[in-house]
Amino acid sequence: MPQFRIADAARLLGVSDDSLRRWADQGRLTLGRDEAGRLVVDGVELARTAQEIGPAEAALPAPQQSARNHFPGLVTGVRKDGLMAQVEIQAGPHRVVSLMSREAAEELGLEVGVAAIASVKATNVVVDLPGGRA
Repeated sequence: MPQFRIADAARLLGVSDDSLRRWADQGRLTLGRDEAGRLVVDGVELARTAQEIGPAEAALPAPQQSARNHFPGLVTGVRKDGLMAQVEIQAGPHRVVSLMSREAAEELGLEVGVAAIASVKATNVVVDLPGGRA
């Protein structure tokens, strides 16, 4: 399962590093340590938190962009059946839902807690991974 360092997790949620640490101190978020001893947030835990805060607490205002928008965020839900998959991404204050082939979702390794980028053009949502494929 993916893990995110504090700075990366905070960026994905649209909050400061300090806010994330305060949430952990308040028991709102669980932090762990990676193999190097650095503080990290489990991807599933981060996705749960992203759904909880939604747009109400997002620190960053919605950007004004052209029709070709890119929304980096966290996968908060994946439903697969037959040939299709529905993927939900919480991208700061935005919840983006994409319908794609089941094969595409599996090839991208999309599951709750994975960082992904939703690219929106007209009525189509294309999902990509930050930094390309591993």
